[in-house]
Amino acid sequence: MSSTPTAVIVGVGPGLGMSMARRFGSEGFRVALISRGAARHEGYLKELAAQGIDAAAYVADITDRARLRSILAEIASDGDIELAYYGPGPTQQPIPLDEIDSVTAQSAFDWVWPAIDMVHEVLPAMLARGAGALIFAGGLSSVRPMPMLGHLALPSAALRNYAVTLHAALADRGVYAGTLTIGGLIERGDIHAMVTADPARFGSLEGHTLDPDDLAATAWDMYRARDRAEEVFDLFSG
Repeated sequence: MSSTPTAVIVGVGPGLGMSMARRFGSEGFRVALISRGAARHEGYLKELAAQGIDAAAYVADITDRARLRSILAEIASDGDIELAYYGPGPTQQPIPLDEIDSVTAQSAFDWVWPAIDMVHEVLPAMLARGAGALIFAGGLSSVRPMPMLGHLALPSAALRNYAVTLHAALADRGVYAGTLTIGGLIERGDIHAMVTADPARFGSLEGHTLDPDDLAATAWDMYRARDRAEEVFDLFSG
């Protein structure tokens, strides 16, 4: 078993996920990437290797509970998981709140359950060591009314509450929990690429984008300082 601490990046993509991998990898972590497809893994691993970062990639649909738990157990067998980062976004399209029923609302929470499964798998070992961190990425609709996001605001609020409550519950047990609450378009990410490819439809992004390297730097500072449960990035306050 490796003595190098591992940072697990669940839901890695070209934006914030890879920025998290680079940041924690540059700080001496071994990096384990998890995404639902392998098409980008070769490129990700080459990029990280070029920066001297030890990394491996795994394929798992996060909604497949057995597969996610199996992959996390496999990663842990190679070394202690010091950081587990949960970064996937919801895959559903928003449905207006005045059109949903309880079944529709419940379906949106498919985004939250894998975060809980991740914690359930990695937290016992962290508590046994008295060390570790859990970091989540969520949306601004968890703290600011954003009707355009419809029923997706509900799981966003739930994920945030889960993270900040974990922070309080684990504060005196050696394990850190925190969340990045993000209100803006993350540069280099898939949604950013889609929007910039169609400016006639989406308009100018000036003043509404966030550098994922800055977000990852904040996550690293939260991990080191352990003095706050949340950082809010709000490009819509003005």
